[in-house]
Amino acid sequence: MIRVDLRSDTVTHPSPEMRRAMYEAELGDDVYGDDPTVNHLQERAAELLGKEAGLFVSSGTQGTSFNACACSTREEVLVGDQCHIMNNEAGGSMVLGSIVLYPIQLMNLGF
Repeated sequence: MIRVDLRSDTVTHPSPEMRRAMYEAELGDDVYGDDPTVNHLQERAAELLGKEAGLFVSSGTQGTSFNACACSTREEVLVGDQCHIMNNEAGGSMVLGSIVLYPIQLMNLGF
């Protein structure tokens, strides 16, 4: 079985099949809802997760920021002091959503 490393876009290397799929993908303007590939991806994600709709975002940082905004009252979000959003997301949630990330010390639970 071929494994794909999705930890980060900095370590991911697409397979030849992935590259071919990107090359052959139908294109359109996703801003106007005219990209059939993006539309299909969003519809498929919504279907898989049992949701009304899906939204493709261009990066994990953007997705994390959107999630923090959608799941908070836009005041404070408690996060582990060593968590990814606190240490690696460059303050996107704070800038885009006016959310204050409040770090709390967690016991070492192995993650």
